[in-house]
Amino acid sequence: MIKMMFAAALLLSALSAHSVAHAAPVFSAEASKACVAAAAKKSPSLSGYAVLDCVGRSAQACMSRPGGDTTIGMIDCLKGELGYWDARLNTAYAKKMAAAKKEDAEMKSIRATTASLVDALRNMQRTWISHRDAACLYEQAQWLGGTGGGPATMACYMHETARQALKLEGWWSQ
Repeated sequence: MIKMMFAAALLLSALSAHSVAHAAPVFSAEASKACVAAAAKKSPSLSGYAVLDCVGRSAQACMSRPGGDTTIGMIDCLKGELGYWDARLNTAYAKKMAAAKKEDAEMKSIRATTASLVDALRNMQRTWISHRDAACLYEQAQWLGGTGGGPATMACYMHETARQALKLEGWWSQ
């Protein structure tokens, strides 16, 4: 009985050590947020492309933490930053859509025969989603099933989503 208890204790100790060694990395979007804020200060008109250097900052910081250097850890870190950019994209899209609806209503009230901004925005976003998915599928295919394909694919989604979020926020607008 004592041998069984000792074996069980050893097994629990090994399992907990294993889970600590493979703990999920902790993601924080602060590095990307600070970088974007600094880029906006340098380019108040949002015309500079240096903001693109902000994409991946938080994921890189996450990957330098315990657990972030494994394939699964890298994917988790990249997913964390993808979520950050996706939230920004959704916020920017909602703002653009609200403005487009207001503009369409204004044009309708004066009986203007212009194309619908709402339809154009919706079609643009749907087309962008198709482009992003195809681009990232291509990225994945280049890895020929290798373990780096997961992080590379997630990085592609993160970068494409960040660029679209920044564009919808007004960066590089004419």
